[in-house]
Amino acid sequence: MGSKMLTIALPKGRLGNQTLDVLKKIGLGDVVIESSRRLIFEDEQEMIRYMLVKPSDVITYVEKGVADIGVIGKDSILEENMDVYELMDLGFGKCVFAIAGKKGEIIHQRDEVLRVATKYPKIALEYFSLRNQPIEIIKLNGSVELAPLVGLSDVIVDIVETGSTLKANDLDILEEMYPISAKLIANRVSYRFNYERIKEITRKLETMKG
Repeated sequence: MGSKMLTIALPKGRLGNQTLDVLKKIGLGDVVIESSRRLIFEDEQEMIRYMLVKPSDVITYVEKGVADIGVIGKDSILEENMDVYELMDLGFGKCVFAIAGKKGEIIHQRDEVLRVATKYPKIALEYFSLRNQPIEIIKLNGSVELAPLVGLSDVIVDIVETGSTLKANDLDILEEMYPISAKLIANRVSYRFNYERIKEITRKLETMKG
């Protein structure tokens, strides 16, 4: 019987480059040319199609079944809350969700509403509601570090990798929330129908984690 192409959604940018490095070590992904402007690469021999997409869109392509599996940061899984299988932690792309602000800013047990600037409203709302801290979400799409500096917010909720941007703007991590790293996810239906192929890729990736 003819084998169907397995489609993998890869995030563009640094996370995608790290993913490709790992895939190439297990003999996959060689057809993807990172310097190219093309968005789809097909490996006829391995019967795998690679799609390069915006990192935050990977989960949408996988949930809708356009891609069978994909690689995405745990932050998107937490924020988007979509119906996909989380297959494994890939062991790279490590950073942390954190509350940050000016040194000494009080973030809990305050009577007034805490103003929180973030790209991740769902995660922020859930985190603070569990701690009974009322908040006002200020949704920003970039440079959230600016918000507390100009008085738009009291604190920010964001992903922190090295903390150098915070330091450069005289902001501190006030509280670490969740560890974040790259995850392999699968479409639920695809996982059933392509179980052996997906499991084989997962097994090979597990050996790379060492």
